[in-house]
Amino acid sequence: MVFSSTVFVFLFFPLTYIIYLVSRNNKLRNVILTVTSLFFYAYGEPFAVLLMLCSIVINYACGLMMNNQRLKKPVLIIAIIINLSLLVVFKYLGFLAQLFNSVTGLSVPVPDISLPIGISFFTFQAMSYVIDAYKNPKLIEKNILHICLYISFFPQLIAGPIIKFSDVAAQIRCRTHSIDKTVYGIKRFIYGLSKKLIISNAVALIADNVFALEASSMTLPAAWIGAICYALQIFFDFSGYSDMAIGLGKMFGFDFKENFNYPFSACGMTDFWRRWNISVSTWFKEYVYIPLGGNRKGKVRTSINKCIVFFLTGLWHGANLTFVAWGLIHGFFLLMENFGIIPASKAKGIVSKTLIHIYTLLVTVLTFVIFRADTISQGLFVIKNMFVGTMASNADVSMNVFGALTPYVILIIAVGAVISTPVVKKIGQNMRSRNMTAAVDAVSCVGTLLLLGLCVLSLATAAYNPFIYFRF
Repeated sequence: MVFSSTVFVFLFFPLTYIIYLVSRNNKLRNVILTVTSLFFYAYGEPFAVLLMLCSIVINYACGLMMNNQRLKKPVLIIAIIINLSLLVVFKYLGFLAQLFNSVTGLSVPVPDISLPIGISFFTFQAMSYVIDAYKNPKLIEKNILHICLYISFFPQLIAGPIIKFSDVAAQIRCRTHSIDKTVYGIKRFIYGLSKKLIISNAVALIADNVFALEASSMTLPAAWIGAICYALQIFFDFSGYSDMAIGLGKMFGFDFKENFNYPFSACGMTDFWRRWNISVSTWFKEYVYIPLGGNRKGKVRTSINKCIVFFLTGLWHGANLTFVAWGLIHGFFLLMENFGIIPASKAKGIVSKTLIHIYTLLVTVLTFVIFRADTISQGLFVIKNMFVGTMASNADVSMNVFGALTPYVILIIAVGAVISTPVVKKIGQNMRSRNMTAAVDAVSCVGTLLLLGLCVLSLATAAYNPFIYFRF
């Protein structure tokens, strides 16, 4: 089940929310959210829900053992091994077998194992709980229902953001509800749904058509159009899901941290990673980078630590060398900035900031080409055509790229480019500072209703189009 489906929007969520509101007792509400979350996951993953329940029980038991000073360290090691083993078996085993065969020339059987949706997200949440319980015994949770709700909560179960138990433990036990929270949650959900249905789905068709072109048909304009459309697609797809998760959480009384902060406005790749997929980058920082020594052991060790983190960040996204290459390239540019070879942090004037911003956008778009490609060679081929490709059009490009680039899609791309920056937000803040709050609220309400209408029309006609991050 996906948020951008008629089943969720018109059936599952309304019923869940009504039952939740009718139940006034917080313990009963937690039971309702847990049961509905498990049903939400089992709806599309009947086998994987059993896997997730096993993960919950194991990590809950390991958390309880953190009170034992003699056992806590070996239990932590066992818990990490079990969690990582789940990822290796279900996400990477086939990839590792293929890689082994290509390196050795052997023919080891490649297992065909179905990837459970969202396994990376709920496994990372489970690991963070056990690690935090090891560090701070006050976080040990004795109520297994609370751990089950924390790991399985449907708004952020299958595509994040990754939530730390310490951030929601108190809210699980007791949380507040208000009209303001509910209104904000509804608006945020509709805003995220609009990002997915109106913008991401529109540009996805263009990106898919470009990356499906035969090598002989690829042209310079097509390569650039495909690269830009995919960058917009993945941003609005993933940030849209995060917006919906945050909005749904707010409606149920939970306050989740932001996961995106206008990453396409970043000045430098270091700044980009402070703004892009914040929950994942924070997870790797706290549970990998800092334990490795962070930046406390000299520049060489810091560089090695960053390379390890970005290698793992890329690998986390999927069992393909394209993701690893994407992560390592990002790590390379962060090192260039860290050593001052690319002076991103020293950019002060308008000209220098503009140049750094252009460099950031260029690296982001080009590396997303590698991320999207089926193979590294395909990604490099598209990038090559972005700079030295032919300008001559052909039948495939005319029909599948320019033919799909309708005035509506061009308008969507322009709107996406604008709202991917904080321009609209700053205009709203400026109007509020001039005592125009009522006007801003009125525009916000009317805009939300219009977006909801467009989303309903889109849901009625759109084909199934899952979120990109479901496969991670």
